[in-house]
Amino acid sequence: MVNAVVIAVILMIILCLCRLNVVISLFISSLVGGLISGMSLNKVISVFGKNIVDGSEVALSYALLGGFAALISYSGITDYLVNKIIRAIHSENSRLSRIKVKVIIIVALLMMSIMSQNLIPVHIAFIPIVIPPLLSLFNDLKMDRRLIALVIGFGLCWPYVLLPYGFGQIFHQIIQNGFEKAHHPIEFNMIWKAMLIPSLGYIVGLLLGIFYFRKPREYKAEPYSEQEDTMPVIRPYVLVVTVVAILATFLVQTFTDSMIFGALAGVLVFFISGVYKWNELDSQFVEGIKIMSFIGVVILSANGFAGVMNATGDIQKLVSSLTEITNGHKLISIIVMYLVSLVVTLGIGSSFATIPIIATLFIPLGVSIGLNTMALIALVGTASALGDSGSPASDSTLGPTAGLDVDGQHDHIRDTCIPNFVFYNVPLIIFGTIATMIL
Repeated sequence: MVNAVVIAVILMIILCLCRLNVVISLFISSLVGGLISGMSLNKVISVFGKNIVDGSEVALSYALLGGFAALISYSGITDYLVNKIIRAIHSENSRLSRIKVKVIIIVALLMMSIMSQNLIPVHIAFIPIVIPPLLSLFNDLKMDRRLIALVIGFGLCWPYVLLPYGFGQIFHQIIQNGFEKAHHPIEFNMIWKAMLIPSLGYIVGLLLGIFYFRKPREYKAEPYSEQEDTMPVIRPYVLVVTVVAILATFLVQTFTDSMIFGALAGVLVFFISGVYKWNELDSQFVEGIKIMSFIGVVILSANGFAGVMNATGDIQKLVSSLTEITNGHKLISIIVMYLVSLVVTLGIGSSFATIPIIATLFIPLGVSIGLNTMALIALVGTASALGDSGSPASDSTLGPTAGLDVDGQHDHIRDTCIPNFVFYNVPLIIFGTIATMIL
């Protein structure tokens, strides 16, 4: 029997691989999946439209954070730091110095992306601040941008899977709520312990990816100029205002638990400070919103897609039919559940949105094959995270692409999605399976 969810997700992936816009791909796949399941055209459109609202707050948050990020970039701080690094390379243009710089860049981006999930939870908003000014440096060093996409992808996913802070706290809370709705309550501090082994998959994948993409890759680049007047001059007052804006964003977001008001606080600091004319700030703010708004639109579309997939009822049918095929075999059942969740998350593009879908299905199924509570947590947590790395609709892939493709030399599917899928999802399945079997 044809399963609407499987058809819709496969169609969405094929359309994206053919370079059709992600938003259009999601909408077409939703229509096809809904119609195949027997829903009327009006019903599909209605469900799609109603579920878009579920992602509106997150989409607005990303847009505002993008505007805030553009204002920070406009202050010239990132350009100044990048130019300092480039000059350091050219002043000591040896093979060893270039290797050192590459290592520093990888470590710095890794730490930055990790902190964006917990310490300073701005998520992908740091990407348009940091990455575009660094592209000339990447080109000069002949760094493979697929490696950069992997490094950022690690920092965007690994922290929320393991660490119960920032976005990780939200992820773990959704898991806990999923268990409660499935009438299998758990303690919050059990989740990070159960996710220790699965999270190792990300570490292994990162190391393998760094090794695989270590070779130089050529990109078209503007020749670097060493003229003294190209070095940006940072006024002390601009530096103070920028630091205050960042602190204001962090503090307001921490106390209000709202990324929207956090971003607004940072933006208001720039406008009130008088450091630049309002019309200058307004144009930069709008440009920043444009960069992140596309990601917001994709998130809205992904929520609509998820709503239609839920309404088809074929997710439950898919799991039930696969359960019959596995005949209660523990290892096979676990692998099958991971593959099902991989398909679901690839289509939705959000591990957070996947949890409510699979928790009510996988927990009873896991209990029926003899899994204990810790193994069930590892199963649901890993299954939810699967697909986030590699989904064309995921902000974990859209974010890196938005920064790396500013000059049109980085393909979303081939250079971000596929490398992330291969190097993170495959190890995650392996380590997740090990954790579910031995816990």
